[in-house]
Amino acid sequence: MTNEKAVAEKLLQINAIRLNPQQPFTWASGWKSPIYCDNRKTLSFPYIRDFVKSELCNIIFEQFPDAGLLAGVATAGIAWGAMAADQLKLPFIYVRPKPKDHGLGNQIEGYYEAGQKVVVIEDLISTGKSSLQVCDALKNQGLQVEGMVSIFTYGFPVAAEAFKNAGVRLTSLTNYETLVALAIEKGIIGAGEENTLLNWRKDPAGWNP
Repeated sequence: MTNEKAVAEKLLQINAIRLNPQQPFTWASGWKSPIYCDNRKTLSFPYIRDFVKSELCNIIFEQFPDAGLLAGVATAGIAWGAMAADQLKLPFIYVRPKPKDHGLGNQIEGYYEAGQKVVVIEDLISTGKSSLQVCDALKNQGLQVEGMVSIFTYGFPVAAEAFKNAGVRLTSLTNYETLVALAIEKGIIGAGEENTLLNWRKDPAGWNP
């Protein structure tokens, strides 16, 4: 099992995750958010990077023992997937959001065969839409998607429903609830801000700070 609190603590330590209920961030979707997550920053810190990689490998080894292939979601999941595949001695591929418009027109890069059991590696789950599109691309090529492992998930109800409907098992190293509890424990946010943060998660599109 992954140590959700330890992973969250390391992400906070290097400001890969920032919380600011008073001055919300604006996402590309236009949503206002009290949290901003940039797991790419983790790659710049060798010891934390190694810890996260090991946690990913532990989950894959424990929960997906039949996996014969790892697939990284481009672009953020590529580095993590490649590192985990190297440690577990598994082949690795990666998947673009859509096929290239030149060359061979590939959406999936790397060698694979129909029927292989694959685990998808993602850095962050929000609504789950783009991540599940990658799963669909793999399934369309005859691969068996065993599940997905991400570093962090916001735990949106819409994402949980989407993964359930798609029949894809999702496991994340840490999550929003663990992060909020840790931030309160460390005094990063006040106890009175907990409800604000949790209410945002219930309806991020309609949240009004």
